[in-house]
Amino acid sequence: MTIHSAKIHWQLKDGESFADNRYSRAHIWSFDGGTVVPASSSPAVVPIPMSSADAIDPEEALVASLSSCHMLWFLSVAAKRGFTVINYMDKPRGTMGRNAVGKLAMIRVDLAPAAEFSGEKYPTAEEIEAMHHIAHESCFIANSVTADVACRPIHESN
Repeated sequence: MTIHSAKIHWQLKDGESFADNRYSRAHIWSFDGGTVVPASSSPAVVPIPMSSADAIDPEEALVASLSSCHMLWFLSVAAKRGFTVINYMDKPRGTMGRNAVGKLAMIRVDLAPAAEFSGEKYPTAEEIEAMHHIAHESCFIANSVTADVACRPIHESN
């Protein structure tokens, strides 16, 4: 078992009134490697100026985490099968809605990865699908959420 942690810090800004719920939701995520990320509630949830549009929101972070975890597994599977991936791009999308018990939740995440290969060995469309399937089944983050996480690879001709 491994432990993964972060530091999340928010502080009331001078002059803001907390009691009327009109305070900034901007805060900071700090990670063990020294990376600091500006974060906020989503402007779709809490309007600007109480949210910061240029910061990462938790919903975006969840979608990005799912995509990143899937990509890392896909790269590993491709390397083990002797394929050389030279470029990988995904534009994941998360959908918020009501879950089975009526609570607002991330109810679906659609991944749309496109991998570009190089070298003498190119995978078939079926091999690409199989590698994405293994990556999806292996992804720690996908295995941790209850939202439907779908993967629809984009196949580009080589």
